[in-house]
Amino acid sequence: MVAASVSISTNDPTNAKILAVSEDRLQGFQRDPLGEIARQSGVELSAVIERIQAMLRAGTIRRVRQTLLATNLAQGALVAWQVPAEKLETAFDYMFQHDPFSGHVVIRTTDTVTAGSKYRLWTTVKVPQGFSMKKHCEFLCQQTGAEKFLLLPAKKLFALGVGHVRRRGLRPGSRAEVPAEVTDVSVVTLDETEWRVLVTLKREFAPEELVSDIWAARAGEAAVPLDDFLKVAENLNRRKIIGRFSTFLEHVKPVANGEAVTRYNALFHWAVPAGREIESGREVGRHHIMTHAYWREGGSEFHHVNVMGVAHGTDKAVLLAHKTAIDEHLQEAGIPVSYTNVFWGGRSEIKPSEISPFAYREWCKATGLDPG
Repeated sequence: MVAASVSISTNDPTNAKILAVSEDRLQGFQRDPLGEIARQSGVELSAVIERIQAMLRAGTIRRVRQTLLATNLAQGALVAWQVPAEKLETAFDYMFQHDPFSGHVVIRTTDTVTAGSKYRLWTTVKVPQGFSMKKHCEFLCQQTGAEKFLLLPAKKLFALGVGHVRRRGLRPGSRAEVPAEVTDVSVVTLDETEWRVLVTLKREFAPEELVSDIWAARAGEAAVPLDDFLKVAENLNRRKIIGRFSTFLEHVKPVANGEAVTRYNALFHWAVPAGREIESGREVGRHHIMTHAYWREGGSEFHHVNVMGVAHGTDKAVLLAHKTAIDEHLQEAGIPVSYTNVFWGGRSEIKPSEISPFAYREWCKATGLDPG
């Protein structure tokens, strides 16, 4: 009866205060993440815990976890797949259900047909250090019937923060006063203790695990004293391996109360002059609507696109207005765009990608592959 009285709606004023912080405002490692959400939102800690637990149980929040900057831990890429139409849905299912190293899995379409339109299936793939991204994707082709794939690894990162609630009502063109910061992509090496801490650190939280001393149980799981666990986590944070503590909303499918946080998922493409990718990415990334912005090289099949980004919203026309505002801003900044397009997300699923080399070896054995 108590749980039933707690609102699970993202439109509830108290929940909106909490989510405006908890979605993407807790950058890095926090010793007391729930307490920090309470401090920034102005909501009592007990209510923060109760509300997040209720939304997680109801499916409004699909997961609560400490994210990592996995591009610094494993080889990662956005992958565009060319799949025969009759195999598209089964390929989607395989990537989502059977490949622990695929994260986002999305079927996309374009409003105007171009050479790149034949790439309907898009995924993010991360392969742990010491293993081959190309060979992994070749194996996925064999399993799914995909005819071709293109690896689009990030060269630089300009925006990463999926805060749907705080982005509601943004006017097209809303942007920061200064260009976005640039995050480099470089793989680091960890020792065994660091991997143990990291693996437990990133595991999703069950509702009952959301308590004030949230890391104590995880330290026990890693067989590391709590003080050492916290110090290792803070060191990983200084090495730019830790992302953010986040509550991830179910932002595509309607949840228990019928709400859908977003309806449209747009992947924007821009082709800018070689040598101006960082400048352009910083101008794109400063726009508040952008949840992701990267420098990725699309090659000839995507008209040499080199800046990509993602935005979400409930109204397609409004998202296109945001895109137009960014296009106009690039023009005003003196950055010519030779080609641009929008790939609209349809069916989609999201799960954390596995990044542990230990897990990759076990997966290889389970699928009959030689880890070597």
